[in-house]
Formats: sequence, structure tokens, C-alpha cells
Amino acid sequence: MSVEATAGLENGTLAIAAAGPRPWRVPLPDWRPLLLGLALPLLAALAWEATVRSGLATGRLVPPPSRVAVALWKLARSGELWPHVGATAARVGAGFVLGGAAGILSGLAASYSPLFRRLVDPALQGLRAIPSLAWVPLFLLWLGIFETSKIALIAVGVFFPVYLGVMGAVLGVDRKIVEVGRIYRLSGLQLARRILLPAILPALVVALRTGLGLGWMFVVAAEYMGASEGIGYLLVDGQQLGKPDQIIAAILVFALLGKAADAGIVALAAPALRWQDAYEGGR
Repeated sequence: MSVEATAGLENGTLAIAAAGPRPWRVPLPDWRPLLLGLALPLLAALAWEATVRSGLATGRLVPPPSRVAVALWKLARSGELWPHVGATAARVGAGFVLGGAAGILSGLAASYSPLFRRLVDPALQGLRAIPSLAWVPLFLLWLGIFETSKIALIAVGVFFPVYLGVMGAVLGVDRKIVEVGRIYRLSGLQLARRILLPAILPALVVALRTGLGLGWMFVVAAEYMGASEGIGYLLVDGQQLGKPDQIIAAILVFALLGKAADAGIVALAAPALRWQDAYEGGR
């Protein structure tokens, strides 16, 4: 091989090596969105801390972040926090699975059968307007004060947004897409798997996220029903003992757990939604 050819191969190899990172290197995660999202809460916390320390506010009813952090650290270090977190997370998980499954099946049935929709949907829309606390005495009467009533209440909160989201998504599928599938002689299962499911998947993810958010809201009402453990129990305990720092610490734990659960759904759904070429709001 000539010197010129060897030099050309070497230059080409160097160009390929310089073109980008090696394929076996794992790209580092982009932390900028997370840091940007934390900017406003951190600024608000620092501003309130400075207000209390400067004497402009007493911080008796709304304690500064330093006191909340101390209360949270004491709960975590003593081991008292983790059983409460586990109990609440287990209740929300069970209620989310039951309510989400029932909502998906009912939404599919209502969208597929006009008769089912006319018979059942008006009653469900009326039940959807009932506040969460209104279900508490009825569930206590029916199911007692144990875990069954708490999980049932959370499942009710999850059910309605999932049901409404699935039904609306299926009924909103473009008729022309379905007709194309029928032209290609797709069976009912193939039509659902290859056309209907991809079409409703973005709306389904949003419905599940909304249902999960309501599940975290309903668990507070559920844990008011004679619970001896759970983050809602910490709220009640802080109220009865006059501990606003414990109350805000429990609210903060609720926020962190809810955000983590929501991020989990988004991460799990991301591979199935890579085909989307959607508008990203100014990008």
C-alpha cells in the first residue's frame, strides 16, 4: 500500500474518531430540566427562611425550611418515617392498579358499545362529581376501617379520570385510519393492536398520570379513616399535637413521592411514544 493511501486511511480514521463519541459510551443524563424545575421552590424556600430569620415573620404556623428539614431528618433517622412511606405507597399502588384496570376496561366498553355508553356513562358522570370525603362514611360502613376500605377509596379516585380519558381517546380516533385498517383486512385484534392502541396511547398515558395524581390525593382521605400508619397519619398526628413542622414535612414527602411516581409512568411510557413528532412548546 502506498504512503498516500496509508495517510488517507489514517486521516479517515482520525476523522471518524473525531466525529463523535464512541458508540459504547453511555451519554450522561441532562440535569438541566431538573435543576430548572427546582429553581422556583428553592428560591421560595430561601426567601421564607430569610424572612423568618430577619424577624419579619415568627414562623410559628408556617415554619421555615430549616425547621421542616430538621423534623424530616428526625423522622428519617429514628426510622419512624419509612414504615409510613411504605404503607402509603402500598395503598396508592394497589388502588392505582385496581382503579386503572377498571377504568381502562370500562372506557373501552363504553367507547365500543353505544348501548353500554348510554346506560352507564350518565351514572358514572354523576358519581364522578362526588367529593372524596363523601365516600368515607359509606366505605367505613361497608368495608370497615381496615385496608380494604382505604384501597377501595383510592381506586375510586383513580377510576374516573382513566375511564374518561380512555373513552374520549377511543371515540376521538380518526375514522379514516380505522377504515384503512379494514381495507387491509385487519382482524379485530390486529386493528386494536396496530391502529387503535398507538392512536390512544398518548391520551392513555395522560389519563393514567391524572388518575395517579388523584390517587395520591385520595390517600389522604383514606388514611383519615382510622389509619395507624401512613403519611396521612403523620398529618393527623401533627395537627393533634400542634406540630406544623411535621405537617409540612409530611406534605413535602407527599409531593416527592407523587412526583417520583409520575416520573416513573413517563419513563415507562417513553419507549412506546418515541414515534411521536409532537409540538414541544416553542422548541
